[in-house]
Amino acid sequence: MEEDRYLTVAAPAEASCRERSSKFLAFIYPVTGEEEIRERLEALRKRYYDATHHCYAWRLGPRGEQFRANDDGEPSGTAGKPILGQMLSTDITDCLVVVVRYFGGTKLGVPGLIAAYKESAAEAIAAAEIVDRTVDRTVRVEFPYVAMNDIMRTVKELQPRIEAQEFDNLCSMRLTIRESLADRLVDKLRKAGGSIADPDPKP
Repeated sequence: MEEDRYLTVAAPAEASCRERSSKFLAFIYPVTGEEEIRERLEALRKRYYDATHHCYAWRLGPRGEQFRANDDGEPSGTAGKPILGQMLSTDITDCLVVVVRYFGGTKLGVPGLIAAYKESAAEAIAAAEIVDRTVDRTVRVEFPYVAMNDIMRTVKELQPRIEAQEFDNLCSMRLTIRESLADRLVDKLRKAGGSIADPDPKP
């Protein structure tokens, strides 16, 4: 996949599996940060307060550079790791997968647990809509009114998303474009008579 593109899920999804007498409920959520992950986990723990385990894995960042897997009391490497493995094999990021287990009285053993958590995570991922996203950069350009035509020609050619614009004696535009085209956009805007300011801080 290109450097500035990545896969994630469009919306939450869920699935359930049974292995012998244990029940596994699997959930997948799109997430953008650790605070959101904590909130999702907390909500599930409250909702399924009587479950035996809440095992999970998450990945954040366009390349999945931040990640974590948690076994929540299951034998080491039998739950979080297989869940993370499914996320890696489908190459999805910016998402959280949680598998909630209700123990049914029959021990599954290490291979059985690994298979059950792997299958549960795979089912949740399969239930979700996977979408292709781009890593974007926001550029703020200021330019005199006389440079308007040249600036707009560049905008029409490279088609960044126009986030905001102000046309006065000194005009400004805030543009968002995928990372791989950002340097080209900046270069063309400068040649068209624009000066590049830092992007406006997000509210």
